[in-house]
Amino acid sequence: MLLAIDCGNTNTVFSIWDGKTFIATWRTSTEWQRTADQYYVWLSTLMRFQNVDVTIDEVIVSSTVPRVVFNLRVLADRYFNCRPWVVGKPDCLLPHDPRVDAGTQVGPDRLVNTAGAFDRHGGDLIVVDFGTATTFDVVDTDGAYVGGVIAPGVNLSLEALHNAAAALPHVDITKPQRVVGTNTVACMQSGVFWGYIGLVREICARIKAERGVEMQVIATGGLAPLFQQAEHLFDFFEEDLTMHGLTVIHQYNKVPQ
Repeated sequence: MLLAIDCGNTNTVFSIWDGKTFIATWRTSTEWQRTADQYYVWLSTLMRFQNVDVTIDEVIVSSTVPRVVFNLRVLADRYFNCRPWVVGKPDCLLPHDPRVDAGTQVGPDRLVNTAGAFDRHGGDLIVVDFGTATTFDVVDTDGAYVGGVIAPGVNLSLEALHNAAAALPHVDITKPQRVVGTNTVACMQSGVFWGYIGLVREICARIKAERGVEMQVIATGGLAPLFQQAEHLFDFFEEDLTMHGLTVIHQYNKVPQ
């Protein structure tokens, strides 16, 4: 049984894959100080609580936080008796190598999203991931990652407004009833919501124009459905895109190349 781990800047997701579907998924905050033993106690407790009685013998990890990888390696070795695949490391092969500037290190999450999106939708894609940062990944016809865009994340922008301006409160992102706000909270929500609608639409339009081909837009991340309410920004929403990409890369590494 495969344990797929996606460690982002804010949250870390653990999913168990039985070869056909994810039978369980759990989320925890990302903390680089957490030890392998703490991970195991947390994970095994949740497995018992949900009656997930399986034997994990394979692990694959994607992490945008390098400091957590060591303890995740120890977790796999000590408790599951296996050496994990770590996306971005030389021994973890990719279905398609990225085509970027020499010496550039592409974030593992972007490589995983590329693999997952290409497996489900083919090439010529823009993958928009609403995470701590809002990223746009361009997937070529053959499935290779060929570059993209990084913008501040939605919640990061709201936090910046709150922290930098003493008079502005902390607010949650939601679709405002009107564009013109009549109080401070409504003004902030409108600015962020409609600002990101414009950001996504404009960046996707410019990517398509620059590449000169028809491209599908695939969205992932918890806030994607919220922005889709306003206008048709995305062709597909994939809630589990990153985890699916991990299973694609895992399978690719299991098959002799």
